[in-house]
Amino acid sequence: MKKFPVIETERLILSQLEEKDVPFIVEYLQHRIYSDLTSNIPYPYTESDARFWLRMSKDAFENNTGYTFGIRNKEGHIIGAIGLHDREDDKAELGYWLGIPYWNKGYVTEAAKAIVDFGFNELGFHKIFATHFIHNPASGRIMEKIGMEQEAVLIQEIKKDGEYFDLVRYSIFNN
Repeated sequence: MKKFPVIETERLILSQLEEKDVPFIVEYLQHRIYSDLTSNIPYPYTESDARFWLRMSKDAFENNTGYTFGIRNKEGHIIGAIGLHDREDDKAELGYWLGIPYWNKGYVTEAAKAIVDFGFNELGFHKIFATHFIHNPASGRIMEKIGMEQEAVLIQEIKKDGEYFDLVRYSIFNN
């Protein structure tokens, strides 16, 4: 079985999610804001949601369809997560979340730069894209900081809790 990569940046360690992370993931994602700002994090967020997500992440890695990294400080404590998921045809989707105490410190930008480099240089993707809800412009700013450019606004793209939401799509190419 192949080994999950570990990526180190100036302030972070990006590594595989582990069983010991579950209580922290549940604690972070208890806040309704994660559900409000993302298309795929439920509210309320439970331990079974976290365990299911860990299983899905491991399966994606084993099936060569995705990499979900825990974002950790240098002491190894999880502070968030970031993933790159193969969407076929040489492109991948980037997604991330970060615990509220760590917002506005540049951690996601630092992690995302490293993951985009990994996607282009190690996995050979041609295009990496990401989306965010229009009501979450901070996520778009992160995408711009890592060199992504806005590609489209997808009208009523996601239905969540009975309501339709627009998504803004950004992308970057391996040129």
